[in-house]
Amino acid sequence: MNSSIDGLLILGFGGPTPGCCGRRPGCPRSGDGFEAECFVSGILGDNPARAARVAEIAGHYRHFGGYSPYNALTRQQADALAAELARRGRPLPVVCGYRHWAPWAVDGVRELQARGCRSLGLLVMAPHQSSVSWDWYLKHAAEAVEAVGAGAPAIGGVVAPWWNRPGFIAALAARLGEATAGWDAARRAAARLVFTAHAIPQPVEATSPYRRQVEETAALAAAAWGHPQHAVAFQSAPAESRVPWSSPDILAAVRAAHAAGTRELLVQAAGFLVDHTEVQYDLDVEAQQLARELGLGWTRARCVHDHPDFIRTLADGVMAL
Repeated sequence: MNSSIDGLLILGFGGPTPGCCGRRPGCPRSGDGFEAECFVSGILGDNPARAARVAEIAGHYRHFGGYSPYNALTRQQADALAAELARRGRPLPVVCGYRHWAPWAVDGVRELQARGCRSLGLLVMAPHQSSVSWDWYLKHAAEAVEAVGAGAPAIGGVVAPWWNRPGFIAALAARLGEATAGWDAARRAAARLVFTAHAIPQPVEATSPYRRQVEETAALAAAAWGHPQHAVAFQSAPAESRVPWSSPDILAAVRAAHAAGTRELLVQAAGFLVDHTEVQYDLDVEAQQLARELGLGWTRARCVHDHPDFIRTLADGVMAL
């Protein structure tokens, strides 16, 4: 084990929480419940031409009260990881830095600097790799270190990808088991198992291992749970785009299952790590509503969250740095 790093920065997407995020100094809407719009416009851009799309997606957050549990749930994962590292005799400060909300990645770098960190490790909270996920987080972290400037800790290593690691797969299978507790063998065999991941533009998909990794995760998790068949679908693609995104969309997958005579769906967002607003709206609202309209049973297994098997997998990766 190389013990060169003395701090860990967890990189995640982020989600809106109460209060000003600081993205736009002097924002006139600060403090009036505008957080969801600010969050979405930070992703899509502040162009007035996209105002309708921003309002639409912000409405997903308002459906759940206007905020997201993403940051709090990721913090729970970070705390569980810190505890596991300490148990292994490798105590490290573990901080979170997000791409689209405070605390920003640059805040995380500053916190590690203040705690005496000289060489930080990076943990990307995305199971599958593409230029708009994994690579994007690493670029953002490098920019954060550069922004801190003199005295900033150097990037000492990156936790290796873990889309197919046994602990991650075991955690997915365990969540499937929790969701189907009490099911008999016949019901398990009859249900159509569908795994979802975030859609990405198909030109990006064609130049990355993203889809292959998603499909491998799904196949391994299905086998670990003991289900003979499964399908992969995608979610969160924009309704209007000049380029096609990953397919099939989850709504198309629900319709296909109905057309094939399926009576019940078991769905798991294997490309996400926590049940935040995006997962909840796409699956628990839109897809579930469609399933019920078609007369299909619907069960969704939780994401891995801070399942011990998953946390041990992350710790293995940190220990290898």
